[in-house]
Amino acid sequence: MRVFRTFLLEALRAQHWLVTLSEAKGLCRWESLGKLLRFFASLRMTINRGSVSGWALFVAVAGAALAGEYDCDVAVIGGGSGGFGAALAAARLGLDVVLVEKGDCLGGTSTRGGVNCWEIGCGGTGIPFDLYKELKKIPKAVGIYTFGRHAGTFDPSRESFRYPGGETVIDPGRRYLDTLRRHIPRGDKNSPEYRRAHFHGLPFEPEAMAKTMRAMLDATGHCRVWLNTAFVSAEANDGRVRSIQLSNGSRLRARHFIDSTGDGLVCVAVGCEAMTGQEPCGRFNEPTAPTNATARVNGVTLIYRITPGKEPAAENTPVKCWWAGRFPSAQINHLPNGDLNINMLPTMEGKEFMQLGYDAALAECQKRVRAHWRYLQNYAEEFRRFRLVWIAPALGVRETRRIVGEYVLNENDLLAGLSGQKHPDIICLADHMMDTHGGHSKHRGELTEPYGVPYRCLIPKGFRNLLVACRASSFSSLAASSCRLSRTMIQLGQAAGTATALAKELNVDLPAVPTDRLRSALREQHVQLEHPMPAALRSHLERE
Repeated sequence: MRVFRTFLLEALRAQHWLVTLSEAKGLCRWESLGKLLRFFASLRMTINRGSVSGWALFVAVAGAALAGEYDCDVAVIGGGSGGFGAALAAARLGLDVVLVEKGDCLGGTSTRGGVNCWEIGCGGTGIPFDLYKELKKIPKAVGIYTFGRHAGTFDPSRESFRYPGGETVIDPGRRYLDTLRRHIPRGDKNSPEYRRAHFHGLPFEPEAMAKTMRAMLDATGHCRVWLNTAFVSAEANDGRVRSIQLSNGSRLRARHFIDSTGDGLVCVAVGCEAMTGQEPCGRFNEPTAPTNATARVNGVTLIYRITPGKEPAAENTPVKCWWAGRFPSAQINHLPNGDLNINMLPTMEGKEFMQLGYDAALAECQKRVRAHWRYLQNYAEEFRRFRLVWIAPALGVRETRRIVGEYVLNENDLLAGLSGQKHPDIICLADHMMDTHGGHSKHRGELTEPYGVPYRCLIPKGFRNLLVACRASSFSSLAASSCRLSRTMIQLGQAAGTATALAKELNVDLPAVPTDRLRSALREQHVQLEHPMPAALRSHLERE
């Protein structure tokens, strides 16, 4: 019966049939598979097959059979980058995994949020490389970019107008290895020529990304994916999460839980300590943190997409920027099919986002996007050759709350770099600059070497069977502004999923997982933990 319920749930979710399962839950209780099938047979005779309302009734009543209690080895809550990495790693190692995602597809911010680009940076080995190789099999699903024009390097002898931000263009001559370094070694000069030669990221098609993630999970044979299903509440005691309640009426029990919700929702629900806003410099002795704590968080973005083709300007769209002194600059990425992905930096201050709440902020950002697009059309004739085709259905949120873990990664780690860190439990590398968007932005310059993220940053203080693998991991605000990027999040998830497999194998709690065993397992999965990159790993990455 439980297997059938799971199968039915997957079928309904795959068709994106959204129903109010809680309302249907009380309509019936199934004592056997036979009774359920007989009910469907009788119901089929009363439904007009061409009637939308008939199918809605079918789905709603069928949903009543899905509510129940389920068990698994690992429950991953949140199907964004971190959740995908966690679920895939655990499932590949043979654990029974349930991945719960509130949206209608996997990928989170990198798909529904419109951030359809992996930025330059160390920390893209392991699962991210596997994912890239699968995407390459799909025509025009992924490319590699090189920097193009930029407002700060305007040359009137070569350009007809100052570009309204930064541009990246598809560069067919680049390979995946070219995308794995953001830091600028001591002695090298940060110049436009240097960035064009060394800074390369990966724009991709969001639908292809979401489908490829799902296919990779399905291929393991050990992962159930529940889309359109949100986390509601959790039951915990004695440092253990016992179960979680989901919006489809189900209760999910697991040996281990991984919070990849982006906002630390599971962690907060069970009482973990959280941080929001900027910490004062005295808390972690960070040299560029503010003297006093503030409520400021990184700005949010609503990304939109334009495609070649003329479109009349919307007469009812305001011409002026009503929320700032002038329209923000934008990062404009060329996609493999010729469309442009436009990221206004930022669309809204983080503090305003927190005050408005998600729904009101999204509605306001949608207005700002249309105004910004009209501004670009008026600004340069080049943009009048395009038309607006898509506004991301979700905001690109860079920061909300962060969970206090057994260790809090902070600015000192980033400045020390891997050569200066003494942590024995580093499970992934990163090297992006500290990068804040909004009124409190401060350009701190590029890092000079990669740094490592300790496993302890994934362990919420006081919990034995819970990890957090997403932007809500245990980072200071400054550290989070650097290591929040998608490929780094996938690698945090990969470490978390691998840790759950080791914990089950050794019959120990997650904080007691031997970090030498964890690091060894990650190396076997082609995760870079040393700098410079070992020759064997480089050879693996060359075989794309």
